[in-house]
Amino acid sequence: MVFIDKIQLPDFPLLLAPMEDVSDPPFRAVCKDNGADLMYTEFISSEGLIRDAIKSRQKLDIFDYERPVGIQIFGGDEDSLALAAKIVDVTNPDLLDINYGCPVKKVACKGAGAGVLKDIDLMIRLTTAVIKSTSLPVTVKTRLGWDEDTKNIEEVAERLQDCGIKALAIHGRTRSQMYKGEADWALIAKVKNNPRIHIPIFGNGDIDSPQKAVDYKNRFGVDGVMIGRAAIGYPWIFREVRHYINTGELLPSPTVDERVEVCKKHLRNSILWKGPVVGINEMRRHYANYLKGLPNIKEFRNRLVTLKEMEEVEAVLDELSIHYQGFEIARSPIELINYHEKCPV
Repeated sequence: MVFIDKIQLPDFPLLLAPMEDVSDPPFRAVCKDNGADLMYTEFISSEGLIRDAIKSRQKLDIFDYERPVGIQIFGGDEDSLALAAKIVDVTNPDLLDINYGCPVKKVACKGAGAGVLKDIDLMIRLTTAVIKSTSLPVTVKTRLGWDEDTKNIEEVAERLQDCGIKALAIHGRTRSQMYKGEADWALIAKVKNNPRIHIPIFGNGDIDSPQKAVDYKNRFGVDGVMIGRAAIGYPWIFREVRHYINTGELLPSPTVDERVEVCKKHLRNSILWKGPVVGINEMRRHYANYLKGLPNIKEFRNRLVTLKEMEEVEAVLDELSIHYQGFEIARSPIELINYHEKCPV
């Protein structure tokens, strides 16, 4: 077992990464169904929570079936983060996570997210302020450093542990890399193998297949992996990884019917949570990922992104299911998806 404070997780837990505009309750629900062991909300601005911004407050929504679930916040001001932590505390998640990893300009260049990597003393002050303001276990998600010359994650891990965090998730890239190049898991392994480190260390970056998850588990010795972009439109990645860990065998790819049914559930939950207009509109970004690998899918996809009623969308999905009945989608490495202005942290 792996423990984050008193939260008990299975051996080598599989975590769903917090992703801006992606890991909302409807998306988390289908990932939970498919074996995600621990999930996080989209990251939430501490300033937004304090201003009572509607979008920020809505991101606090969590449900009992998701547990264990963490709420992630970000910010660059001690007082604001401390107050945001008090607000989060009232919503009763299982843990509170601080984002020191988001690399996008609108966050990092305002001294939040990965921007805090430029000032480790500030990071420790911010983290300490949060820990003092909540009764929840506090964890951190971060990167290796700001750039190639400041890969200070080993020092950061020790100092964060010393100030009281209960687990650390590390994305194996610097802020300057964004999502380019290969993630450096060797440096994550150095943190895990540091004899001073006793909190769980979770690795993140480039886990896009069961084989890679097990390979990285064996090579780098981390306590678990955090999966982000590979789960977008493919929540089955969690069950596939778990099955491969347990048996050494690959599960068959989900059938077209399975893809359609999960897509429908995602759609219905999106409408329930966001309302019919926003719920349908925001689902449009997901169809291409759910239907990836089907030949000549463009016509169906173009229809799906223009419809405005749930019944119409479901009718097209049913038509699609019949059209591709019996078609088997070949297994291949899951394509990593780049969202230009998104922030899968």
